[in-house]
Amino acid sequence: MKLNKICVSALMLLMLFISAAFAADGGAPNRTAKDTKEMRKWVRENHFADRDGDQQLDIKTTYYAAEYVQELVNAEAEKNMWTADELENYKYTLFKTLNLNESIAFHIDFNVVGVPMYAQPFDAHISLLIGKKKYKPSDYDHRFNFKISGQRDGMVYFPRYDPETGKDLLQGVKQIRLILDSSIGQAMSRGSDVVWIWDITKDQPEKLKSGKAANRLEIDRLLKRTDKLAKDRSDLQSKLDAVNKELKDINARIDELQAQ
Repeated sequence: MKLNKICVSALMLLMLFISAAFAADGGAPNRTAKDTKEMRKWVRENHFADRDGDQQLDIKTTYYAAEYVQELVNAEAEKNMWTADELENYKYTLFKTLNLNESIAFHIDFNVVGVPMYAQPFDAHISLLIGKKKYKPSDYDHRFNFKISGQRDGMVYFPRYDPETGKDLLQGVKQIRLILDSSIGQAMSRGSDVVWIWDITKDQPEKLKSGKAANRLEIDRLLKRTDKLAKDRSDLQSKLDAVNKELKDINARIDELQAQ
């Protein structure tokens, strides 16, 4: 893939833009103080407290829908007065940093007051229901595995594509459900699991499927898929060669026995 040359000063400027857009501790872009209506509809907020008031827990969960991400990009572009090329470069780096071209991403913000919360291993307590199938995280912020007291936030990722077929798991799906085990915190232990539902038919993925950044991301994904298929073909060819050799040896032995 042929890429345009970028001068050193422009590259440094781009990295300054990107670093300013990311939180230092969670890896997720900072939310603008003027969250739009389009952004807020992808955010869920819950408050929990146990009967004795020993623990209070606030959870803010954000699904990185295409519309949400596009609003983030637009906010940064407007704030920094970027050119079209600068916007596309930022969008590409944002997607790569958050792995949005391969994952379904969520940002989770916990705030625990009182008795600390212990959620190790975190990936055993959270799952994503797509259709009738549950998926475990492909990656997550491992700081969630340590004692949580006060505020802690980070990203949680689930696979976006079927590893065997390469099909987009969200294709044709109307809603997704993120499920958090109630045993994760004392404040939640008396209730049922928390289920956040997003109607993804209201998303606008086409907003992110056009432009130079989208093309570069699709090329990246297809190259990885090509590598996997090439490896699969090599493994299958090795198995086929072994089968052919065994058939050849068997037929040779049969001919030998018949000749006696």
